[in-house]
Amino acid sequence: MNFSIISKGDEKSAKLEKRIKSYLQDFDLKWNEKEPDIVISIGGDGTLLHAFHHYIERVDQTAFVGVHTGHLGFYADWTPSEVEKLVIHIAKTPFQIVEYPLLEVTVRYLDDDKESRYLAMNECTVKSVEGSLVMNVEIKGEEFETFRGDGLCISTPSGSTAYNKALGGAIIHPSLPSLQLAEMASINNRVFRTVGSPLVLPQHHTCMLKPVNDVDFHITIDHLFLLHEKVKSIQCRVAEEKVRFARFRPFPFWKRVRESFVKE
Repeated sequence: MNFSIISKGDEKSAKLEKRIKSYLQDFDLKWNEKEPDIVISIGGDGTLLHAFHHYIERVDQTAFVGVHTGHLGFYADWTPSEVEKLVIHIAKTPFQIVEYPLLEVTVRYLDDDKESRYLAMNECTVKSVEGSLVMNVEIKGEEFETFRGDGLCISTPSGSTAYNKALGGAIIHPSLPSLQLAEMASINNRVFRTVGSPLVLPQHHTCMLKPVNDVDFHITIDHLFLLHEKVKSIQCRVAEEKVRFARFRPFPFWKRVRESFVKE
């Protein structure tokens, strides 16, 4: 089996990377940065997001497993003290594949009908740079509302615990293929009206955003900032692709939610 490692780069993570690489090679696993079957992420959820985007062209062939060198994450579930146990599991134990839904974002432009396609593991955001953002929101091809405010966040179920939660969105179990649309500081008065509540859309529904005013805005895909000009529309839907995690033991989602947000 081929493996690769993506590290946060700090001293603690770098030492773990060296140990894990040496251990796995002792078990005759092959170091292969171009075509790994499994990628070990060492750091936190941000490091695993980076690993996902680094190997996005192999999303259907590569599985991820995370070692967290900080706080317990939603993607990184192994601790540095468990490295030897994890190595033995990878080398000797057939692992279970757990798949989480991804978000497909298609940006279309006014010029020449060009388009760019992206995949997000957490969310896509559209934020105004200055002034209020005005976007027509279409759901399943039908006009739903004209949004006015700071921006919009479209998240995956696994990303619902991230920026989406900070915006008052619901936490959704990643076994539910869906996307969630949450507002950022929407304007609601006698003139401007939005639903004012996060929307959860099923797998077969598409959300389309169309700019109305000339305010500059940024589009982000997870931690990646995109600078786009002359945008015609931003289409979001549940992607056909899924991110794959190598699971060697139970990692209950609601337990992670409790430990991250409730347990003292």
